[in-house]
Amino acid sequence: MLARVGLGESNQEIAAALFLSPATARTYVGRLLGKLQARDRTQLAVLAHRAGLA
Repeated sequence: MLARVGLGESNQEIAAALFLSPATARTYVGRLLGKLQARDRTQLAVLAHRAGLA
């Protein structure tokens, strides 16, 4: 999931790729924001790149 955010995919694109509903993808991204203490999706993308995921 974090790798897909790092690639700049939207919740809709993540949901389609992982066979999830868009609401579930949105929830997972929200949980990533909280667990990684990121302000927004951009900061999640930076974290993904630094970790070599994207």
